[in-house]
Parts: sequence; C-alpha cells; structure tokens
Amino acid sequence: MTGKGKACIAVDAMGSDLGPAEMVAAARLALESDPELDPIVLVGDQAILNPLIKAEGLENHAKLSVRHASQVVEMSDKPLQALRQKKDASMIRAIELVKDGEAQVVISCGNTGTLMAGGTIKLRTMSGVERPALATVMPHKTGHYVLLDAGANPQASAENMVHNAVLGSVYAKTVLGIENPRVGLLTIGTEEGKGTDLINASHHYLREIDHVINYTGLIEGFQLFENVVDVVVCDGFTGNIVLKTCESLFNLLKVFAAEELNKNPVRQFGYLLSKGAFDAIKTQLKPERYGGAPLLGLKGNILKAHGSSNREAVMNAIRIGHEIIRKDLNSQITSDIDLANIAISEIN
Repeated sequence: MTGKGKACIAVDAMGSDLGPAEMVAAARLALESDPELDPIVLVGDQAILNPLIKAEGLENHAKLSVRHASQVVEMSDKPLQALRQKKDASMIRAIELVKDGEAQVVISCGNTGTLMAGGTIKLRTMSGVERPALATVMPHKTGHYVLLDAGANPQASAENMVHNAVLGSVYAKTVLGIENPRVGLLTIGTEEGKGTDLINASHHYLREIDHVINYTGLIEGFQLFENVVDVVVCDGFTGNIVLKTCESLFNLLKVFAAEELNKNPVRQFGYLLSKGAFDAIKTQLKPERYGGAPLLGLKGNILKAHGSSNREAVMNAIRIGHEIIRKDLNSQITSDIDLANIAISEIN
C-alpha cells in the first residue's frame, strides 16, 4: 500500500443479502446527507450497477464511480478458497483498492470470514499490532460503548488484550466523539485475582499503560449496559458470545413485546399512547445506527456491515468510513500502540 491512500471509500456492492440495488441506494443517501463526503467507489459488475446508478439519479455524479469486478464471494464460500479462486470478486477488488492506495476504507456486507482473511492477508497488521480485532458499537442506558474483540481473535494473549484496549479507545474517540474514553476489562468479578490467567495478566498490563488509555479496571457482565465504561475489552471468543447473545435477546424481547401489546384492545390503545417512547427506544437500540464493525489494527481500514444491512445501515457505515478518513484513525492508533508496547516491554 502506498502512502495513506486516497481519501476514497470502496464499497463492495455485490455482497449484500439485499442485493446491489440496496447498496446503490445507500450511496445515494450518503452523498445526499453530507456534501463533504469522500468519493465513493462501487465495486462490482458494471452491467448490473450502471442501470441502478442511473435509476437513482447518480449517473455522472462527481463523487461516485464504478470499478468492475466479475465475481462475487458467496456467504457459503470458504475464506481461503474464495481468496484463491475468486480473485476478481467485488470484495477482493475493494480490499485491493486500499492495498494499492486508491482508497482508504473498504465497506462490505459480505462473507465475514473472507473479509477478515482477505484484509489480514492483503493489508497486513500495523507495526506493533500482532492480531487485528473486530469492534462493534453497543448501547447502554445513556449512550453507546465499543466492545472488542467481537470475534476476530478467539485465542488471545495478554499483549493482544492490551492492543485491543488501545484500538478500542482510539475508535471510541473517533466514532463516539468521547475525548477520554473509559476502558474496562470484562471478567466474572471485580475482585483482584478473580478470573483466568489471561484476565489477571491483562489487568496487570493495562494498569501500567494509564498514560496511554484511561483504564478504569475490571467490569462484570451486569455492568455492560450501565454506562460504567466507554470501551469493553475481551478476547474474541467471549466478545462474539456477548454480541450474539445480546442480538438474540433483543429480538426475543421484540417478539414478547409484540405478543403482549396485541393481546387486547386496551393494550393496543396504550401502545398508541406510548408510541413515541417505543420509537425512541427502537432508535437507541437499532443496529443501523452505526452500520459497520471495523477490523482494527490493519494497514488499511475495513468495515464489516451485517449481511442483511439495509440502505440506512450501509449509509451510516459510509459515514463512519468518512470519519475514519477525516480523523486519520490509523495514525492515532500507531502512536498509542508504540507507547503501550514500550510500557509492556519495560514490565517484561
């Protein structure tokens, strides 16, 4: 990858469950919402994309272009096999635009394993970072926090956990606008020494880099939604379980609420009176708000959006991509990682 790359966002237009039409519509929404938005490159089959672009009124738009790719990575494809056999896939070509310095951010709704493998292999990890981490923005009772690792690295070392803390802290500054994010380490109890060897070693390291991040100590699962911290650090195994459990519970609560509110006319009338409150809760919790989960720690920026992301979710992922470019996320990460690694080496 040459230099920092152009201030440009590469969008895999073919990997979404909802199809390329939804991705083109998302590009239109993003361009309409922010006149300062960085240029967007839609990567995919030109024969399919060009008519969709015309239908959205984006033909000859100064900030939109198409890069042709003849193949698509399917959700059922195995990552390494896809990388070998589908070199002209839209996802792969989008990653290569960042590698070659023609873009700074990749956004894809496609196969998560292939996106992470392709990003790691083609972009490589940043200097000082051993393994990348997948971050996701989660709600708490008054706002949002960053959870990482959400699944990129199931087996972590204490050094990896320190890197996760730094990555998450910088990302919280960039996306949530928090000046000095509070960082907590997820465990089963806040008493000293209560937890696995990994947790205890990570806790020891994190206390020694308080000049780099605002480490506030250990937190438990019941504190995740209490606005105790702005960044929650864990290994990828734990983080992925937390993420999927929360998503499943949220969907279950929606089912329960719908069933209970429709049981009789009185409850239905009560729902109509309270609709404003329900809508506010839905806005706070809906996943579309932040659009994509970044794979942090690479020499380039990758945002993974959910496969079923609608145009609003993808638009917000594009917005986050713009913020990542504008605030030069990776430069901030590099300087903080260097400071953290120096502190760890002095302990060892």
